[in-house]
Amino acid sequence: MPVAMWDFDHCDPKRCSGKKLARFGLIQDLRVGQRFRGVVVTPQGTQPVSPSDRPVIEEFGVAVVECSWARLEEVPFSKLRSPHDRLLPYLVATNPVNYGKPWKLNCVEALAAAFYITGFDSYAEALLNKFSWGHSFWTVNKAFILQYRTCDTADDVTKMQQKIIAELEADYDNRKNEPGWFS
Repeated sequence: MPVAMWDFDHCDPKRCSGKKLARFGLIQDLRVGQRFRGVVVTPQGTQPVSPSDRPVIEEFGVAVVECSWARLEEVPFSKLRSPHDRLLPYLVATNPVNYGKPWKLNCVEALAAAFYITGFDSYAEALLNKFSWGHSFWTVNKAFILQYRTCDTADDVTKMQQKIIAELEADYDNRKNEPGWFS
């Protein structure tokens, strides 16, 4: 299955998950302006990845934009062409740089998330297994991913994400009122 990235060299090559996948021959580099026909996980997407993306991913694969979260304004998103730009729904990073931060996934986590949500677990695991911390992505996000898998469309995933966030906020509010809570 095709796995690709547009790499903008923002990251430390020793810590960059996209570059590590490239060293293993698990990801193809794309040139700016080069079209990718599969799903592209990008912060410029207008709808989230959903199980309905499975046929596109099965035929054309998944790509990511390898860049720093701190330097998004430098990325020429308009030149990264795909008919299937997608966001990721609420998930929590488990990589060493952004551990515990929602929505701050690195490239391998973004790819794995798209594969997991669309039911291609073996592809997600093959990528994550190249990282010592990779197993923790499923452990931390399993409950969320399983809920997203029950959805049919991107709208359903958006509604599920809203439900998940509301539940997390309610849980937080309840816990901060417990004795011994430290703020």
